[in-house]
Amino acid sequence: MGFKTGIVGLPNVGKSTLFNALTRTAAAQAANFPFCTIEPNVGEVAVPDPRLDKLAGIAGSKAIIPTRMTFVDIAGLVKGASKGEGLGNQFLANIRECDAIAHVLRCFEDGDVTHVEGRVDPVADAEVIETELMLADLESIEKRLQNIVRKVRGGDKEAVQQERLLKVALAALEAGRPARTVEVAEDDRKAWDMLQLLTAKPVLYVCNVSEDEASEGNEHSAAVAKMAEEQGAASVVISAKIEEEISQLDADEAEMFLSELGLEEAGLDRLIKAGYKLLELQTYFTVGPKEARAWTIPTGTTGPKAAGVIHGDFERGFIRAETIAYDDFIACGGEQGAKDAGKMRAEGKAYVVQDGDVMHFLFNA
Repeated sequence: MGFKTGIVGLPNVGKSTLFNALTRTAAAQAANFPFCTIEPNVGEVAVPDPRLDKLAGIAGSKAIIPTRMTFVDIAGLVKGASKGEGLGNQFLANIRECDAIAHVLRCFEDGDVTHVEGRVDPVADAEVIETELMLADLESIEKRLQNIVRKVRGGDKEAVQQERLLKVALAALEAGRPARTVEVAEDDRKAWDMLQLLTAKPVLYVCNVSEDEASEGNEHSAAVAKMAEEQGAASVVISAKIEEEISQLDADEAEMFLSELGLEEAGLDRLIKAGYKLLELQTYFTVGPKEARAWTIPTGTTGPKAAGVIHGDFERGFIRAETIAYDDFIACGGEQGAKDAGKMRAEGKAYVVQDGDVMHFLFNA
């Protein structure tokens, strides 16, 4: 199951530099001029989880396979994008395909790096992009409402539901609120998601600060944190330049470098964890002598759905899941110890998988 987070922002805020560091490649050209990223660059990164190494050590696993998250570096947006200005149409199409938005904001002062608006004001920058996304959603909703009039008159149930949800979203947008602020009933969730509204996507604000402000942030990042809190969104402070340097070091060198800077962990790790939390994701594990592997699932996933992440046959033929809580697996020294201690449970189709569960699925082929 893939989860895509789109990295967006105005030109020259550090999107491509951050993307290069995230994916440890130089696939995205970083240059001091607008639209240096023409095509969206896609990269996968491992989700850091020290639990996986501990499980593998106990089980003697030959291979360790972490779960992964996909990041998409999307072309810089400018005011008027909703009307096709700059690379607006492409930007909007690319972001529509993502599950969440990592909104990179310039929170550093540097006279050598131009700002498309000629000033450093991350809150205003955030408003520029939010406004363009809201305008694009308004246009999309108005077109859809026109296109389903006939079906609604004919009593088509799906069209009636779609019209109701579109009107709820329209009311929020006209009140100046993004679609993600709308409370959606569980019965409407699938239909709501199918609307693919840009402002319905969860947002993580990424404050790109200078190297010497990476540990504490600055007044710009503080203003962004306040804005995020008011919106019920999240924010994280990162120095893209530091992350770029770290990406060129081995593990020991990176740890020493971070220590010298007074940082407990790389901004990359904080960003991925924040994205994981934003998307309400969690991890379960499969562990054996061949491999220890982490799997990504949404919070609240049942046993059969979790099994289906490995293979569709596992979900279709699900019988039960032999399950051990992570802490029990560690405390008992592995699977056999957990069995002997009565810590292995047989869970059925209704079981809601918990973060950290170590699972083995039984199924009918």
